[in-house]
Amino acid sequence: MHRRKKLPPAGEFTADIIDFDHEGRGFARIDGKATFIADALPGERVRFKYLRTSRDFDEGQCVAVETASPHRVEPRCAHFGLCGGCSMQHLAPDQQIAFKQKQMLGQLERSGKVVPDEVAAPIVGDVWGYRRRARLGAKDVPKKGGVLVGFRERESSFLATLERCHVVDARVGEKLRELGALIGALSIRRQVPQIEVACATDVVALVFRVLAPPTDADREALRAFAVAEGFDIYLQTGGPDSIRPLDDAKLLQYSPDGSDLTLRFEPTDFIQVNGTISQRTVNQALDWLDLTAGERVLELFCGLGNFSLPLARRGAQVLAVEGEKGLVQRARDNAARNGLDVRFEKADLFTATGDESWLQPDFDKVLLDPPRAGAKEILPIIAKRKPKRIVYVSCHPGTLARDAGMLVQEFGYRLARAGVMDMFPHTSHVESMALFVRD
Repeated sequence: MHRRKKLPPAGEFTADIIDFDHEGRGFARIDGKATFIADALPGERVRFKYLRTSRDFDEGQCVAVETASPHRVEPRCAHFGLCGGCSMQHLAPDQQIAFKQKQMLGQLERSGKVVPDEVAAPIVGDVWGYRRRARLGAKDVPKKGGVLVGFRERESSFLATLERCHVVDARVGEKLRELGALIGALSIRRQVPQIEVACATDVVALVFRVLAPPTDADREALRAFAVAEGFDIYLQTGGPDSIRPLDDAKLLQYSPDGSDLTLRFEPTDFIQVNGTISQRTVNQALDWLDLTAGERVLELFCGLGNFSLPLARRGAQVLAVEGEKGLVQRARDNAARNGLDVRFEKADLFTATGDESWLQPDFDKVLLDPPRAGAKEILPIIAKRKPKRIVYVSCHPGTLARDAGMLVQEFGYRLARAGVMDMFPHTSHVESMALFVRD
């Protein structure tokens, strides 16, 4: 016999918000119970409705602000609250940074039991039009006027009805309705579920995922749109290997550090979403490594060579390791194209044993930029070789804290410095960097 799910209380309720949770929701205690309320800020009294309840905590949605925080601002986007792409547009940008810094430091202290000797100034930049990479959903919804293009609604699998997106590169973010109209005119309008966006300085590439072959008329419509808007259009009929340009496409490339170095990439390759912040991150990481010409640097999770090429340009002997074969080859090509000598190796860094040939000889310094899962599997192997400095670039404060605890408590490193990078303004996503030193 199935127990019926308890419905949350109906109506509106009042709460005093005392803090944020890690997702940027307001945190309140109501009759002693933790309650997380979206779109509410610390210091505010709000009216809210319950979304769901559980034994340990409840969740709600702010419906009105009775006493506003001085840090509350008017969201620029008319779709804020409906679209799931942004969660913090109602908070002033400088306070978003303060929130992210607090998240990083709190995780380091609670989970890692470590406190940095120094908190670095945050890396910040423009907070609008910063996304050069995005995955847009597409769906034909006749009841809503045709094909919708954009992001999912909050807490829903439905696409939000968007006019524009203020955080995606404006060349695409201002064209969501036009993209919807384009797909709506195709014979396969119900077989185009997503568009991958990749923007470079003078190139915008759009990869249309197609579940049925486009007709000649469809191709002509896509071609005309590409010419009119200045886009390069690709079609993806299956996996990543099936991506092909509709016509001749221009090269996609960017500078990893703001210099004359250039990295070429494919439209669906991983590159950092925020180009400006990424360049500043690279330069800060190299500064923190405090390189001397000729030092041996091990770089892990190197991707296309985003850090590798600037490291080599500064005179380091670089061994860079990545798990994806295609990225390794493109990284090698990028190094050769820029006239730099970098050794790239393919390896699964989550299953390394320490006996791999590429780990010999030892190295002076380490730079790693792991995925959300962190780097706990490879850290003992690194620490055993006692590099003088380790710079850890993180996209998840929880796994950074766990790994920082290992390096400090188990392997004798000191957390000399840590700071955040505002890679994703208006979201609760925290990117950070930490410097570990062996004294």
